Amino acid sequence: MDLHSLITEQRNPNTFDIDERSTLEIVTLINREDARVAPAVEAALDEIAALVDAAVNAISNGGRLIYVGAGTSGRLGVLDASECPPTFGIDPRRIVGVIAGGDPALRYPIEGVEDDAEQGVADMKALGVCAEDVVVGIAASGRTPYTLAAMRYARSVGAKVGCIVNNPHTDMEKAAHYPIVVLCGPEVITGSTRMKAGTAQKMVLNMISTATMIRLGKVYENLMVDVAPSNAKLRARAVGILCEITGVDAQQAQSALEAHGTVKAAAFALLTGAGGEEARAALEASGGHLKRALQMYRKR
Repeated sequence: MDLHSLITEQRNPNTFDIDERSTLEIVTLINREDARVAPAVEAALDEIAALVDAAVNAISNGGRLIYVGAGTSGRLGVLDASECPPTFGIDPRRIVGVIAGGDPALRYPIEGVEDDAEQGVADMKALGVCAEDVVVGIAASGRTPYTLAAMRYARSVGAKVGCIVNNPHTDMEKAAHYPIVVLCGPEVITGSTRMKAGTAQKMVLNMISTATMIRLGKVYENLMVDVAPSNAKLRARAVGILCEITGVDAQQAQSALEAHGTVKAAAFALLTGAGGEEARAALEASGGHLKRALQMYRKR
């Protein structure tokens, strides 16, 4: 295994003496290197947008967005997937994170799992990956055997395949329909890809999931109108969103939410005077887009 050819495994000349620096100098060096991440992500925006379009098409037609990775990359994929249901009210079966070694690997390192190509295939088979899905492999190196095997299997069954990698000209890039290559340079600590590479992956994952949810109608203006009011904070947020959209007070918003069940249906009813069934029908006709439903209703 030739790690020296990987950008993420090379030594960073800016930090050769980091072990001799003061605490303030250390964190300043880390901050300066982190500042390189956003421009690197910016260079990949066209590819990110193309992958989002594929994910929107997949989910709209009953498919799934599936992230797969090992170690830090796998954890970041699981994190992004797990945050979408409460934030955007999406069925958790529609956006899935898979990590080599399963759930125990989220908390503890499990030796050797990233090298198990057969398990990568087995995990995709267990999920029933098919042509309706989009599978996104995540790995700084672009060569992790578990992840690469999962991607290749997904492609073999007709799924659209993307990747998020931090080195150029990798096997994962070659295996992907939608390769996202974010080149952040060598890490502050040589090979510690939980740092800049991990930050880049988190930024890209945020973009993919958030843009996908926006395109699916989960956002009105910049408000999360499909928020799942599953705890006190999210219930308060749902009421606040209704107040913001409609101009009613908190008590009216709470009553409308209880009557109509969802923020979007309550907002539609408050803004149009429509009844519950009419609100639900209008939202269904618009594909769940509140703004589109309101525009269609007002043009009748």
